[in-house]
Amino acid sequence: MRRSLLALTAFAALGLAATAGAQTISFRVSTGDGWVDNRLVEVNDYGVRYREPFVDEIVTSYGAPRPYVNELLVTRHWSPGDVYYACAMAHSIGRPCAEVADRYERDRGHGWGAVAMSYGIKPGSPQFFALKRGVVGSYGRWGHPIAIDREEHVRWEGRGEERHEHGHEFKHGHGHDEHGHHDHDHGHGHDHDKGHGKGDHDRKEHGHGHK
Repeated sequence: MRRSLLALTAFAALGLAATAGAQTISFRVSTGDGWVDNRLVEVNDYGVRYREPFVDEIVTSYGAPRPYVNELLVTRHWSPGDVYYACAMAHSIGRPCAEVADRYERDRGHGWGAVAMSYGIKPGSPQFFALKRGVVGSYGRWGHPIAIDREEHVRWEGRGEERHEHGHEFKHGHGHDEHGHHDHDHGHGHDHDKGHGKGDHDRKEHGHGHK
């Protein structure tokens, strides 16, 4: 019985790994801009590896409701790269993510380039440049700064955990006051000065007494 349970657990783990790998490898996108296409493939990879910080980024930076983002990913089986681009595009034109996602899903065969054109977004336009700036911002928050239109290949191994740990230390780390000073330096310095001041005063009083 125990051997059967172990075998079933191993099979399930392999199945999940295979699904994640297939989702990463098979993701293809065509936006009309090679730099954006490459970044979305990497964004998809990040979303597969690090679901929680990926969803957090879409919710906080693009204003998409968390339940809706999870619905796209879990219930409707969208690839993370598509979820990201739908919400990023919607944010760049001030529309709800659900509106852009539904338009893409109705005519999925024409790709993201056609959806963007239907909203008047084309490569080189201010809205498209805003999309690129948003991608750069996401990469920075995920611990890998990039530049617009600079080609590079990003590997995410360890980036999700690293970002979470550093963010935790930054937000909740002790030793800083509201002005960014180290509490222990400030506190020790204050006590140290007071201690010396009292000692010097005592020595002076004793010195004068002997004279």
